[in-house]
Amino acid sequence: MPLDDRVVERANAALAGRPDLMAGRTSLTVFEGMTGMSENVFINTKNRSHSISAEVTIPKGGANGVILSQAGRFGGWSLYVKDGKPAYCYNLLGLQRFKIAGDASIPPGEHQVRMEFAYDGGGLAKGGGVSLYLDGEKVGEGRVEGTVPMVFSGDETADVGSDTATQVSDDYSAPGGVFTGTVLWVQIDIDDASENFDHLITPEERLRVAMARQ
Repeated sequence: MPLDDRVVERANAALAGRPDLMAGRTSLTVFEGMTGMSENVFINTKNRSHSISAEVTIPKGGANGVILSQAGRFGGWSLYVKDGKPAYCYNLLGLQRFKIAGDASIPPGEHQVRMEFAYDGGGLAKGGGVSLYLDGEKVGEGRVEGTVPMVFSGDETADVGSDTATQVSDDYSAPGGVFTGTVLWVQIDIDDASENFDHLITPEERLRVAMARQ
């Protein structure tokens, strides 16, 4: 008590004023094999600037598939590799898919793929600019004209190396968008933590972030 008669606001823990497992977190690191992460246990990237940085190993002949995805066909996003090149898709409620593709193939070996989302601000559900980087060098950019304000899905999840259940993008060449390389780690940063002038996360920076959480 008292009863909460709000509707949309109750979908957002911060607006509703209830406990949030991710409250105060500005960074989250996930690893290959981590799938089925619901929105309640995954960092909230909605209505804010954020970045996704992934260390991947590409086999000879190249790779395709999902590096990290959240939610599915009726709303969500996916950072993936298509035709050997970095790509990003933002799915707006199943009504529009905004796709940004890089213009450089990822060579065999260990590389870092990064997506930066610069939120327009000024309220909920606004758009933003998307930039794609490969080892710190920009390889693509584009726009997302609108975003999901509150909840992507009640049952779809975030997945590393695949896109389970329904799929965010229709670009995947394999069922479930299974990544044909290896995802070593993915770091999601929000707000000020996503700012990085080198557009690259060094081993020293990852160690500093890890030690700060001890």
